[in-house]
Amino acid sequence: MPGTRLLYQEDSYLREFDATVVEVRGDEVALDATAFHPGPHGGLDTDTGYLVGRGGRWRVEAARLEGDTVYHRVPGHSLGPGERVHGVIDWPRRYAMMRLHTFSHILAAVLYERYGALVTGGHISPEGARDDFDLSKAGGEWRRALLEGFEEARRIAARCIEVKVYWLPREEALKIPGLVKLASRLPPEVERLRIVEIPGVDIQADGGPHVSNTCEIGEVELVGVESKGRRRRRIYYRLAGGGGAGGGEA
Repeated sequence: MPGTRLLYQEDSYLREFDATVVEVRGDEVALDATAFHPGPHGGLDTDTGYLVGRGGRWRVEAARLEGDTVYHRVPGHSLGPGERVHGVIDWPRRYAMMRLHTFSHILAAVLYERYGALVTGGHISPEGARDDFDLSKAGGEWRRALLEGFEEARRIAARCIEVKVYWLPREEALKIPGLVKLASRLPPEVERLRIVEIPGVDIQADGGPHVSNTCEIGEVELVGVESKGRRRRRIYYRLAGGGGAGGGEA
């Protein structure tokens, strides 16, 4: 079975789409194309929303990636292979994650530039985000490094920089300094890599949805920082007025 076409990689702002059911496994439905971002994948939580078909409308509780296929959890559906469906994304949920995801790129770029810090973990949900960094070069000043890096990232976001998304051959992309900021792995073994660039700030290989201008991020507030070990200095943050992202102390 061919993999799922990832529509969110082509247009992060796509809220509705049409697709064909290609496989059904109980409550799980695979489509030939989807705008639902699977989670937890690339650090982002799952999209939610609903599918509309000939027999009704059903809630999409989650999406997950298995190999190159996205499976949507749709309890109670009556769909079968070959049926056409209309998908609708829970947009407020998705947009909150897009804003936080773009901010996380800026924060990672600042800490990489200052300390050579690599990302060692993280998670983004609509309620907030947490990022872990290897800040070995900051030594005992890791807390100050996170706090100052966060404030610098906020200032950069307020500059209203256009976010560019494009594709490059893998070999060419991997020649770009700082393209990979994850400590644990390289990008997938594919011929072309999706590049997300904030000109003058950051360039990363990334498959997730982002806003098109840093102004869209809006106000981001610090929730706290804490140590999870030498290679996991953690920072929590959220969109201003949003829910909490977890523990830690400011």
